[in-house]
Amino acid sequence: MPRRLASALLRRIIRLSSTRANYWLETAVTGSLSIGLLLAGIRAPHESWVAAFFIVLAGLIVFSFIEYVFHRWIFHGPDSMFQRGHAAHHRDPRGYDALPFFLPATLLLGLLAVFWSILPGWSACLLSGAIACGYVAYGLSHFTIHAVRFRQPWLLRWAARHHIHHHHPDRNFGVTTALWDHVLGTCYRPRRASRKDNVASP
Repeated sequence: MPRRLASALLRRIIRLSSTRANYWLETAVTGSLSIGLLLAGIRAPHESWVAAFFIVLAGLIVFSFIEYVFHRWIFHGPDSMFQRGHAAHHRDPRGYDALPFFLPATLLLGLLAVFWSILPGWSACLLSGAIACGYVAYGLSHFTIHAVRFRQPWLLRWAARHHIHHHHPDRNFGVTTALWDHVLGTCYRPRRASRKDNVASP
């Protein structure tokens, strides 16, 4: 009976994850957590504004790596709930597939507890708040790329990177930044025509 109950609960969570309400609730919950943690870190007595700035910057960089790792090795990895959900996104890029709204916030609070055990409280709040901010930026960026037709050249190039990923799923795993694609060699590079291809036939 407990196994059947757990299976039914999992199916319900998976159905919830593909709804519009879940998508925006996840953004609201994680965004609120991010703002709360950043404010708590800023208001607490801290060493200096320079230190606070670099901790927030470190949190954003850490999140960009987490984003890359999850997208490359979990969303495009072995069969799992995450892999199947992401495959659904590739089939319907304008769908609302996302993690259950409570899961990112729960994981971030767990991360906060880990940071709190090894860092001063203000640093732990700023670091986990910045990671949460990165997650919200990722979600909004991903939604915007698929929902908006950009006209500005730099935004077109930014969005094009992700659209290319939908045609070449083994390339361009970074959504918010191309940093880790460049570092780890997964940045898409168009195949250059060989000299033979460029020579006109007689």
